[in-house]
Amino acid sequence: MQHLLDNPVYNALNTGNKNIAEGTGNVKFYRQDIAPFAGLKENSKENLSELYEFSQGYGDVFWLVSPVEISLPKPWTLLRCVPLRQMICEQPVFRVPTTIDVVELSEAHIPEMLSLTKLTKPGPFRERTIDFGHYQGIFDSGTLVAMAGQRMHAAPYAEVSAVCTLPGYTGRGYAAQLVLSQVRRITAAGEIPFLHVAADNERAIEIYGSLGFRVRKEMFVYLIKKQEKA
Repeated sequence: MQHLLDNPVYNALNTGNKNIAEGTGNVKFYRQDIAPFAGLKENSKENLSELYEFSQGYGDVFWLVSPVEISLPKPWTLLRCVPLRQMICEQPVFRVPTTIDVVELSEAHIPEMLSLTKLTKPGPFRERTIDFGHYQGIFDSGTLVAMAGQRMHAAPYAEVSAVCTLPGYTGRGYAAQLVLSQVRRITAAGEIPFLHVAADNERAIEIYGSLGFRVRKEMFVYLIKKQEKA
């Protein structure tokens, strides 16, 4: 049987994120102002064609997350394929003291969240990404300098996401503290934290490993774009 996290987007949109899901039984996606991800029940040409048809008006670029190679039928085109490490945390290591105040982020913080993620590029972050909930940040003199939250919720797995720190504030343990804050929240709800990280981001993989995350699977994110039909 396929593991839920082998198809994290589709399973999230059918479980913990179903309140913000669009699509059909075979293809699911978020609104583009929340996240660009789409998920397929099966990685088939038929489902990719269905995604093309049923996502009209929802944007032209989608991100697919898969552990296997995806063959794209026309009129889709591949923009980029990025190798990922999917990491899971079943035995957290709470090694970082919670000495810094962590603030719950609200809609009032959206401009600062967008500015920070635009600068640090932790992954796609849009105007309504906050609708996933659970975003927290650390401030210095009123400036948001670090943040983290949750994204895909393939129950009982919840993804830690948007982990980023303003340049000049790295090396202070802010990211680790925010990740562990999310881990505490997820485990308190009886669920299991996971995350995705670029395969070449060795420093982040090392930090996550020190917090109790382990690599579960090699994954890929495919950035695909619609082309006009001939």
